[in-house]
Amino acid sequence: MKRFPRRFVRVFSRILLLVSLAGFIAFIGVHSDFSSLSSQFRLKFISSGDHKVNNGHKNTQVDRNEVHPVISWEKIKEKLTFTGTSELSAKQIVKKNYIQLGEIMGKPIDLPKVDNLVGPPENAEKYERANGTLMILTRNRDAGAVVYTVKQIEEHFNKKFHYPYVFLNEEKFTERFKSRIKNYVSGECYFEQVAPEDWVQPEFIDKNKQNVGMLKLARENVAYARKLSYHNMCRYYSRGFYNHPRMKQFRYYWRFEPGTDYFCDIDYDVFKFMQDNDKTYGFTISIYDIRQSLRNIWPDTLEFVEKHPEYVNPNGAMSWLTNSLQKPENAEETDGYSTCHFWSNFEIADMNFFRSKPYSEWVEYLDKTGGFYYERWGDAPVHTIGLSLFADRKRIHWFRDIGYKHVPYTNCPNSEKCSRCTPGKFTYMNLWSENCLTNWWNLEMDDEQKSLY
Repeated sequence: MKRFPRRFVRVFSRILLLVSLAGFIAFIGVHSDFSSLSSQFRLKFISSGDHKVNNGHKNTQVDRNEVHPVISWEKIKEKLTFTGTSELSAKQIVKKNYIQLGEIMGKPIDLPKVDNLVGPPENAEKYERANGTLMILTRNRDAGAVVYTVKQIEEHFNKKFHYPYVFLNEEKFTERFKSRIKNYVSGECYFEQVAPEDWVQPEFIDKNKQNVGMLKLARENVAYARKLSYHNMCRYYSRGFYNHPRMKQFRYYWRFEPGTDYFCDIDYDVFKFMQDNDKTYGFTISIYDIRQSLRNIWPDTLEFVEKHPEYVNPNGAMSWLTNSLQKPENAEETDGYSTCHFWSNFEIADMNFFRSKPYSEWVEYLDKTGGFYYERWGDAPVHTIGLSLFADRKRIHWFRDIGYKHVPYTNCPNSEKCSRCTPGKFTYMNLWSENCLTNWWNLEMDDEQKSLY
C-alpha cells in the first residue's frame, strides 16, 4: 500500500480542520438568521403534549410542536364578533340549512379518498395497531346497554382490528359486568375506577350558589340540572379522563355510549386514519346546546383568551362558534356563543390535544369559575370551544361514512356499507332547528375536506 509523506498528511489534516470550522460557522450564521426571522414573525411553539409508546401499540406519527403565528387579542376579538345579517328569517334559515344537509348526506359515498387507508389485516392477532383504544365511562347497571353497542362496534369494525377497550366507572366494576363484556369483545379489556378525588366537586364551590343555580336551571327544564353525578361526569370528560393512568397509555381514543347504534361497516383502521392524516378530532353529529346551561362559559373563555392570545390558532373554527343567524336567541343568552358543538357521545380524538398546554390551562381556568356546578356546562361544548380556538380546523374531521345514532339524532350515509337507517334523515321535523352540521360545512370546511368522500 502506498504511504503519503508525513508532511502531506499534516497539511491535509489542517485543511480538513479549516473546512470543518468554516462549515460550522456558516451553520451558526444560518441558524442565527432563522432565529431572527422567527422572532420578526412572532412564531410561537405551542406544545401538543408528550407521548410515549406503551402497551405494544406502535405510533408511527412523529409528535409535532404546533407552530402558528400569534395573532393579537384585538384581531381575535374581531374574529369572534359576529356581524353577519340575512334577508331570511331564522325559521327560513332552519329550513334552508336542513334541506342542504339532506342533499349533502344524500350523495353516495364510500371510503375516505386518501391514499393511505389501512384496511383489515389478514391476521388481526399479529396486526400492528396504532396507539388507540375504545373507551366508555359507564356504570354496572348499564351492562345490557353497553353490550348492545359493543356488539355493533365489534361487528362493523373491531372484529377486524382487535383494538383494546377501556371501561371507566366511578365505582368498582362487578365481576358480572366484566364477564358479560368479555363475552363479546375481540380486544383486550381494562376495567378501571375513576379516582374518587376526580369525581367530587371542588371544595371551593359555594353550595348555596350551586343550589340556587341548579334550581333555576331545573325550572327552565334543563335536563340533569339537579343531578350532581351528571355535573361530575361533564367535568371529568372535560378535564380528567385523558389523564387517567390507564388512558395515559394511549394517544387516540374512540368514545362510545351505552345504547347507541352503529349502522355501517368500517373497512379501514380509523385510528391510523387519524394518525396518518394528522387529524386531531373526528365527529359524526353537530347540534346546538341548551342555551341556559352555558350562560357564562363564553365570557369566561374570552377572559382567558385575552390573557393568552398566543394560544389561539389563526386557522381555528371561529366563524362557526359565533354565527347566530339560525338561533339568535342562543348567542344572546350566552353573550356571543352560538352553542354549536360536536356531540361528544361519539368522538375519535388525539388526547395529546387535550393534554396540551393551551387546552389544559384553559379548562383549568374554566374549572376555577365553578361553571360546571353553578351552571351545567357539558363536555361537548367544552371540547368544541377548545378545539375551535386552539386547533387547526383542517385537523377536525367529519366522519360522514360512519353511520351512528344517539336518540334523537342520526348520521346516516348513503352507502352500500350501511343498513337499518334512512340516508339523509337527521332527526324529527320539530328538531330541525338543532342542526349545526350545515354551518360547519359552509363556514369551516374547505374544498379539500369536502372532497374527502
